[in-house]
Amino acid sequence: MGRRRWVGLAATVTVWGSLAAALMTPSAAVVPGANGRIVFSSDRTGDNEIYSMAADGTDVRRLTTSPGDDIVPAWSPDGTKIAFASNRFAATSYDIFVMNPDGSGLVNLTNMVQSDRFPAWSRDGTRIAFMSMRDRNGNFEVYVMQADGSDPRRLTTTAGIEECCIDWGPGDTQLVFQTKRDGNFEIYTMRPDGTAQTNITRNRFYDGTPTWSPDGTRIVFRSVRDHSNDFYTVSPTGGPVTRIFHAGFSNRTPAWSPDGSKLVFSSNRTGNDDIWVMNTNGTGLVNLTRAAGNDTTPDWQPQPG
Repeated sequence: MGRRRWVGLAATVTVWGSLAAALMTPSAAVVPGANGRIVFSSDRTGDNEIYSMAADGTDVRRLTTSPGDDIVPAWSPDGTKIAFASNRFAATSYDIFVMNPDGSGLVNLTNMVQSDRFPAWSRDGTRIAFMSMRDRNGNFEVYVMQADGSDPRRLTTTAGIEECCIDWGPGDTQLVFQTKRDGNFEIYTMRPDGTAQTNITRNRFYDGTPTWSPDGTRIVFRSVRDHSNDFYTVSPTGGPVTRIFHAGFSNRTPAWSPDGSKLVFSSNRTGNDDIWVMNTNGTGLVNLTRAAGNDTTPDWQPQPG
């Protein structure tokens, strides 16, 4: 799948309803539950850069200005850092970087010949999971490293393709990810040490871009099982899936609002990819960006409640 297809699903979501109470992990680290700004990737100026905006789509700010592509931004659980992938050092190789919410304080966490992409923070903020081709087996595999880039560890070793999108479950006891190892892209979970890898969707069509709900009870993903890119939810243990959104367009990379009431995602219903937000039952659809180019891969900032 082409780089541009994944490169960017920008993001912004509006603060709706009351704010949920802060989540607690077993380590007693506080995970904020209030909705802040939305970050996303956009090629509106020619190459992909990272932007942020208010939850209603206003106050758009450009955070990066590199000559390469800056893609797939992800907020830290305390809302004070943004991880993202960039090929600013080599056109064919992406590294993971971290920066402050205003774009300052840039730190390069990985520096490999092969691509490192799709960073995902653990809920306690101490680790980052990511996809990488650093073992040069021709496929992306799932890795986990410390939040400062140290101690990278490979979690998957398959002939399949772990291509996109990882997320952490409650208590950081499980990861969910997209993989193609049974003939189709499907959704798997596993422990953070790579054990107990389990297929939870078992579908003969494409299932991808999974993300875990803040309360840990559901995983949302996109699927073409009904012959269009629709959003579904499934229990973390598998079982029946529930379609929550059907529109006949290419809808991609959903992300939960920190309070669990909304989903932000990209969709091409206006001709190019824009950022949209809706309620988690598929109602209340709102278009947040309308810029030229493609806005993709949005993520929502947690804030202290």
